Amino acid sequence: MAPLKLNSKNLSQIATAGESQVKVPTYARGGAVKEGIVHIGVGGFHRAHLAVYIDKLMQNHGVNDYAICGVGLQPFDVAMRDVLRAQDGLYTVIERSAKGSFANVVGSINSFLFAPDDREAVIAKMAHPDTHIVSLTITESGYYYNENTHQLQSEHPDIQFDLDPANEKTPHTTFGFLYAALARRHQQGLKPFTVMSCDNMQKNGSITRHMLESFARLRNPELAKWISEQGHFPNAMVDRITPQTAPADKTALADNFGIEDSWPVVTEPFMQWVIEDRFSDGRPPFEKVGVQVVNNVHDVEQFEKHKLRLLNGSHSAIGYPGYGAPGIRKFVWQMMQEESKPNLPDIPGVNIDEYCQTLMERFSNPTIMDQLPRVCLNASGKIPQFIMPSIAEAIWVTGPFRRLCFVAAAWFHYIKGVDDNGNSFKVEDPMVEELQAKAHAGGTNPAELLSIKNLFGDDLRSDKRFMQQITIALEEISRDGILKTLPKYID
Repeated sequence: MAPLKLNSKNLSQIATAGESQVKVPTYARGGAVKEGIVHIGVGGFHRAHLAVYIDKLMQNHGVNDYAICGVGLQPFDVAMRDVLRAQDGLYTVIERSAKGSFANVVGSINSFLFAPDDREAVIAKMAHPDTHIVSLTITESGYYYNENTHQLQSEHPDIQFDLDPANEKTPHTTFGFLYAALARRHQQGLKPFTVMSCDNMQKNGSITRHMLESFARLRNPELAKWISEQGHFPNAMVDRITPQTAPADKTALADNFGIEDSWPVVTEPFMQWVIEDRFSDGRPPFEKVGVQVVNNVHDVEQFEKHKLRLLNGSHSAIGYPGYGAPGIRKFVWQMMQEESKPNLPDIPGVNIDEYCQTLMERFSNPTIMDQLPRVCLNASGKIPQFIMPSIAEAIWVTGPFRRLCFVAAAWFHYIKGVDDNGNSFKVEDPMVEELQAKAHAGGTNPAELLSIKNLFGDDLRSDKRFMQQITIALEEISRDGILKTLPKYID
């Protein structure tokens, strides 16, 4: 039997057509529901994360006033517009693990607006009384956030365009749209909608608030004051591995589940969302579908610290020393248990050992096929966040950090762009020129790289024990290579 095209008309057949049963939405859609969420940036992660949580609320708990209106601001979003339009907003989420593959059709994206088609329609949708939340997955670059000054990149041509009052009805940036819609709500006497960042950034809500308020102050200080006093921007931690969809994924979906979907999403079974309970105009009952709603930003940061030190730190341990190195699983487990975990905060209701075990299962998932080159991208923004804080805390309490030092030394070696066999490879990093100059100048002495003050603190440079450990690791790696050195760091 030929696979069925994914659309509303074929849902009942799709539920029973394939070799394996497919869950499909049986809740009302279209004009029968209210679109309480407008989401900017409908990519793979959004469709595997927030949209799935809302789908569960609609399917299992009868929530019908928080359906999603997706928004695409960029020219490349035209492809998503066309796919969702042809499929009535429906798409398939394929969850893969060693246990097998499971497919669910998601219907929580009720409509989609492509801003270049009609920018006014996007502003009007955000300003509509039914809209309670505007959520974002726009990647770091979409925030126009200067990492060094922590200020809005107000001189950027895109921001300058949107700051011009003549362009208020035809904005290009997220902040231009948010400002225009909030100005309209203010004029109409409505509450501001909550602006909810779902991007994988620390203090994502605080950054969003700061950038939007900065933008608004440059346009209208009175509106900026209203946003500051009445607007809410919850901080959140998000987690779910979502690789890019490949042609083979579409073929497997058709063969195994009988669904013809132009843009399915492939992901892992695990997903997590921790969010601060700070909403200005109501919210869905997220708790009912497993979202961890917490009291304040401090609580979010506790969960985030677990993720950064254990998940992201372990990713770095797999990436730079890894490349299929035998024993890497045992190394990562020992690093987590003996060096990263002891200095992490206790969180009520969270079993950190279970979390570590879950991470090992996720890392071992043979079906997701996340790529090491992706893990190794832009390490100057990762190692100082994921590895060095654990070392700094171990210095403070005189705890063990041999394996953490090995990971840092492996990155220092990786920066040079030459593998154990002498083959060259390209290092992708925004600081690559400075890093490679320091790496070559230092040789087996890490002091040159550690002198980069915006990456490494004095607490590291001045600690004799740390300097000794990382120097030994770098010397061993430089002399013998990663593969021969790694076993020395496994007990």
